[in-house]
Amino acid sequence: MAPIAIDPIITDVVQPKRDTLGLPPDSRARLEKAGIDLSAGYPYRPAKPLYLDDIYNIRNQEREHVDPGSRADPEKKALLFAAKEVIHLTSHIGTEIVGLQLKDLTDQQKDELGLLIAERSVVFFRDQDISPQQQKTLGEWYGEIEVHPQVPQVPGLPGVTVIWPALQATESPAHFRKPGGASRWHTDLVHEKQPAGVTHLHNDTVPTLGGDTLWASGYGAYEKLSPEFRKIIDGRTAIYRSAHPYLDRKNPEGGPKYLEREHPLVRVHPATGWKALWVNRAMTDRIVGLDKAESDLILGYLFDVFERNVDIQVRFKWTPRTSVLWDNRITIHNASWDYEGNEPRHGTRVTALAEKPYFDPKAPTRREALGLVSALELA
Repeated sequence: MAPIAIDPIITDVVQPKRDTLGLPPDSRARLEKAGIDLSAGYPYRPAKPLYLDDIYNIRNQEREHVDPGSRADPEKKALLFAAKEVIHLTSHIGTEIVGLQLKDLTDQQKDELGLLIAERSVVFFRDQDISPQQQKTLGEWYGEIEVHPQVPQVPGLPGVTVIWPALQATESPAHFRKPGGASRWHTDLVHEKQPAGVTHLHNDTVPTLGGDTLWASGYGAYEKLSPEFRKIIDGRTAIYRSAHPYLDRKNPEGGPKYLEREHPLVRVHPATGWKALWVNRAMTDRIVGLDKAESDLILGYLFDVFERNVDIQVRFKWTPRTSVLWDNRITIHNASWDYEGNEPRHGTRVTALAEKPYFDPKAPTRREALGLVSALELA
């Protein structure tokens, strides 16, 4: 009997009638305040699609994308002057904004926030009173919202995904030697035809100890490479694969296969015009045109440049009701699981899809554009 195809965007799957995991109290309070219907169970879980061609067909066409940061005031006065404090957490990556509520930003401030994220890679806002609906509305300002075909979602809000390690552990148990899914360096949705731009993660419940998230700068990683080595990778492409495997409809017994896309190793951010290295150990599979041994050698080195240079990284300690917005086009990130699931953690995430990645040989690096390059760097 032939396998039955499953529509990847089914939305009427029967849900459990009770919350068997025990939703953290602060998370439940936020969801109920927002009017989220929890009566049919939480979270909503779409039927998992089986076949690779169904996944390819979800978003297989090119869409116009205009980056809001590209139309922003370079001085970002409307955003920065309204804040009580602007704290740069490191020299190269990470800024915290104090005294603003994301739900109340004007259109001009949203554009300027987009540019700030493009320049600083990741921006933090503590003590946010924001509903999942308001989070989705803000995300739509930065691009088409990604609706994942199989990850848990807030009921009634396609595109607002649930980040709840305790739920993930019911399917893939984690332990000290093998931490859970996000505890590896990665970039979200690299398999998309037009991959992720700005992601907004709001954590309403966090551990009292541990659970930090780390980001590393793609601008900085590219700048760590010698000018001669940059020539080796500039303009080259690689194959990026999905996190989830699927079956080949024509050969379902052939085993799981991943959705793959070809994108440049080095890309240019449309709002800043700066070059960034764009690889990650979890999902960059191979460099096009090279033998496997050659590709593995180069990619291994590029992964190490990203992961081992602590001066181009920021490590953030969460507090409850914190929102973080980062740009997947110019970063990789890693969630520390050092709390080992001993305390609850829960949040909601919205990701806006951006442009098709592109490379421009005339584009400068961040340090070149800001006049920071020393003679020693060019030697």
